[in-house]
Formats: sequence, C-alpha cells, structure tokens
Amino acid sequence: MGRRRGFLAEIQHQNRLAEQRQRAAVREQEAAYKRAVSAQNAAQRAQLAAARASEADRKRMEKEAAAAYITAMQAEAEQLNATLLAGYDQLDNLLTATLDVDDYVDLEALRKQAEHPPFVRPNLEKPIPAPPALVAPAEPVRRVVERPTGLFGRKKKLAESEAQADAELNAARQTWELSTSSLPSRQAQQVAAHAIAEKARIDELAIERARYEAECANRESEVAEHNASVDQLIANLGYGDAAAIHEYIGIVIANSVYPDSFEIDHESEFDSSSAELRLRVLVPGPDLIPTVKSYRYVKASDEIAATEQSQKDSKDRYAGIVHQVALRSLHEVFEADRRGLIQSISLEVGTQTISPATGTETYVPFVAVGVARPTFDAIELSGVVPVATLEHLGAALSKNPLGLVPANGSGVRRS
Repeated sequence: MGRRRGFLAEIQHQNRLAEQRQRAAVREQEAAYKRAVSAQNAAQRAQLAAARASEADRKRMEKEAAAAYITAMQAEAEQLNATLLAGYDQLDNLLTATLDVDDYVDLEALRKQAEHPPFVRPNLEKPIPAPPALVAPAEPVRRVVERPTGLFGRKKKLAESEAQADAELNAARQTWELSTSSLPSRQAQQVAAHAIAEKARIDELAIERARYEAECANRESEVAEHNASVDQLIANLGYGDAAAIHEYIGIVIANSVYPDSFEIDHESEFDSSSAELRLRVLVPGPDLIPTVKSYRYVKASDEIAATEQSQKDSKDRYAGIVHQVALRSLHEVFEADRRGLIQSISLEVGTQTISPATGTETYVPFVAVGVARPTFDAIELSGVVPVATLEHLGAALSKNPLGLVPANGSGVRRS
C-alpha cells in the first residue's frame, strides 16, 4: 500500500488534481482572452489611424477600424464561450474528478504546534548605557602678551595688554573654579537620572515580558486543547463512537473539492446499533446553474447575445449533476472509512429553495437511496452512467430536479 498523505497534504493533492482538470480549460480561456485583447488593441489602433488620416485615406481606414472592432467583439464572445464551457466541464465531471483522489483523512495531521511571534519590544532588553564620567576642564593659563611694535607708546600699550591678559585669566579661573566645584553634584545628578531611567526600563520590560509570556501560554494552551480534542477524536473513532464518526465524516466532506461556483452543505447522523450513516447533501438550486448554451456577437445590434440551452439540455444537465453528487458522496464516505465502521449509508440529495406554491423556504429531495458497503464496493464507478447506477441501487429519483419535483416514494430499498 502506498504512503498515506496527511490532511494538509491531501488538501494540496486534491487542489493539484483540480488544477490539472482545469488546466486545459484555463489555457483556452487565456488564449481567448489574449485574442480578445489583441483584437481590441487592433481596433483602437485602427480608429486612431482613421482619425489622423487624410480625407483620401479616411474611408479605407474607417472600414478597417470597423472590421477590427467586429473582430474584437467576436473575440470577446469567444472568451465568454471558453469560460462557459470550462464551467460546464467541471459540473459535468463531478464524479470523475474524485475517483483518482484518496478521500481518507489522516487525523494525526490535524495536530497543531504553537507558533509564537517574536517579542515585540526587544529594545527594552538592552540596558541603557551609563552616562560617561564628567571630566574636569583644564585649569586656565595666562596667555602670553606680545610686545607692541611702533616708535611711540609701546610701554603704555604693553601695560594695557598685560592688564587685559590678567583680567581674562581671572575671569577664566572663576568659571573654571565654579565648574570644577559643581562637577561632583552634576555627576551625581546624571547617575541618579540614569538609575531612574534604567529602573523604568526594567519595570516596563517586566510588564511587557509578562504580557508576552501570557500570550504565549494562551497559545500553548489553545494548541494543547486542540491536540487533546484530536486525541479524543482518534480514540473515540477507534471505539466506533457515533459523535466521532459524525465529526470525521464532516471533515471528509469538507475536504472534498467542488467547483468554486458549486457549494454544497451536508447533515449527517450515525446509528451505532445498525452501523448506518444517514447523510443529507444540499446542492445549489437549479436557479444557480447557468443555462446559456453559447455567446455570439450580433453585428446588427452591436451586442453580444446569449443563446439559451434547450429545456431538455438544462433538465438533463441538472439531473446529471444531482446524480453525480449522490454517487460521489457515497464513494467519498465509504473510501474515507477505511476501518469499515460505516456498513451502510442512507443518503438524500436535495436543495433548499423557495417554494413557488407558498413563497417560503422549503427542502426538496431529488435522490433518496440506501446502500450497503459490499454492494457499493462492487460497482466500478469509472464506467457507470450515474442515473443507471442509482436505479440499480433502488434509489427514489426526481423525474425533474430542474423543475423542483421531489423524488417519488418514501421507502428506499437497501441493496
């Protein structure tokens, strides 16, 4: 037996399969889009050229611009058709899309590991640098007085310069003595201010650290609680607990990849005494399924017109979708239940809609079928016609799901 993929890997695997199924359609859509853009650009260029041309060339260029516009509109219609066909291809192959997918879910892969963000205030972890020691300024010295030059008044000028130098020295010494004497107090003030700032940093760090550690502890607690619930689910599933089987089936169905435009919902209940799963799958109503057959550009009205499918084609397509969802649901549940805890499935496929008779929301069942595991395991789904398979299983089927006609019969034979 091949290696089993984990839950997350399984999701990625299914997404890759879905991408593979859509790749050809996406390429066609991209090609159609490029053709449309190219045609639109050509049309714009032709229109600009026509506007700039001489009168002699104007008619020719206007004709070319009109032709380019028509080509652009036709390319846009082709793009719409490519998108439409890609969507129909997904809906018409809902069953085929799941057959190559292993629907088993490895519950061990549901475990989590706490992931903590980095501490948001790392700046608080660094101590504030201590203030540098204050250095006393150098003691001032008397400047040297240069002897004056000239023939007259040199003695007087020298005396004045000497007196000025003495005065400057006295003033500088007073400033120096004041600075030197206040040095210890200023140094003490800086040390005290640093101590206050450092204490504030330490206090704030303690608060932020406590908050961060509490958040980490909360995350750890949540992960531990989640992992404990996974352990409990695994243990209960091993015991065949009805609630655990219900939860596991919910995970399996949620893990099933349907087209984005086709959302399903489900309800389930497991009866331990009979090992039967009662499953109801809700599909989108017929009003949510496209009914356009194709798009084309109508030159006369200058618009892209939609051609509707025939009533028969719309009826057959919607019925085919419903029948595929029924077989796909049975297949996914039985395949995912490797231990064989579910021995039979009682399935309903229907939709929630507004009753045209009462105007109120109502449930309309389209398929009701009961099937035992051995009977279903004997069917090769890759080669079946879904409606024929359901009839073979004794299903009650709506004659017209598109018209919201409910399935006939309340009793369902289990094969």
